[in-house]
Amino acid sequence: MSYLSLSQFLQQKTGNLTPELAQVIETIANTCKTIDQALQKGALAGVLGSAQHENVQGEEQKKMDVISNDYLIDALKVHPNVGGLASEELDEFTPAQENGQFLVLFDPLDGSSNIDINMCVGTIFSILPAKNALTQAEDFMQAGVNQVAAGYVLYGPSTMMALTVGAGTIFFTFDPETQEFLLTSENIQVAADTKEYAINASNQRHWEEPVKRYIDELLAGKTGSREKDFNMRWVACMVGDIHRILCRSGIFMYPYDLKDPKKAGRLRLMYEANPMSMLMEQAGGASTTGRVRILDIQPTDLHQRVPVIIGSKNEVALVTSYHN
Repeated sequence: MSYLSLSQFLQQKTGNLTPELAQVIETIANTCKTIDQALQKGALAGVLGSAQHENVQGEEQKKMDVISNDYLIDALKVHPNVGGLASEELDEFTPAQENGQFLVLFDPLDGSSNIDINMCVGTIFSILPAKNALTQAEDFMQAGVNQVAAGYVLYGPSTMMALTVGAGTIFFTFDPETQEFLLTSENIQVAADTKEYAINASNQRHWEEPVKRYIDELLAGKTGSREKDFNMRWVACMVGDIHRILCRSGIFMYPYDLKDPKKAGRLRLMYEANPMSMLMEQAGGASTTGRVRILDIQPTDLHQRVPVIIGSKNEVALVTSYHN
């Protein structure tokens, strides 16, 4: 059976694809192959463990956080079609090429606490249209609906890329023999109903009442108002949890909580919530903060945080209705 390669797919005229956008996506994919190689070597390459300092989010950086970030910055800042970059790991945006048509935002290594225990991690990316010949910080302040492409690369038992260019969500699988990403699933569809949910239950005491109510109903299972049993899954890597939902439905929640009222949520709007929301909506799912559609949010800060409730449409609608 012959598969379409990523390069061949990107030559098509579908969704928002242009030759220039295709080149940016291909550069991201090629850089992720390099990240994958470093992850595969693990302890043999001395890339495990802490980098001994924190990122702009106040989180301990792993060595691979820094390495992955450097690979992506180095590859994209010289790309003729990229006007500017923003990384979850860096305080300020990185200027790239004058007259670059696109802005690229990324979480270089999501779920990096999983690296040292050999569990799945991933790279998330979002691509926006550039606003000016010389990129300024405010050019990144665009709602998620403006994204021309979004995706992630999941480094798991096999390395996979999920991609949308605004014409559905598709999966590519990395072939180690040919060193190519090959198209393995088209037109991904997330069922509107589900029996699986993902949430960090250790924060239960800090949740708002609508989320407590919803989770209590799921836990009650067949004996409660939902009249069916639910299973909980938690990968501690958003890429892993979202990939599972795209494969077999579900709902993922990192809701607003009162643990630190100054933080509106844990996940970053620009690097995590927006690209994952585009992928999910393009697959027939939904994504809200519990109150508003994530892709409609007008950002005010490069590292803005938001609550995230994402996945099977009917479950997301139910949780959102409890908030409103």
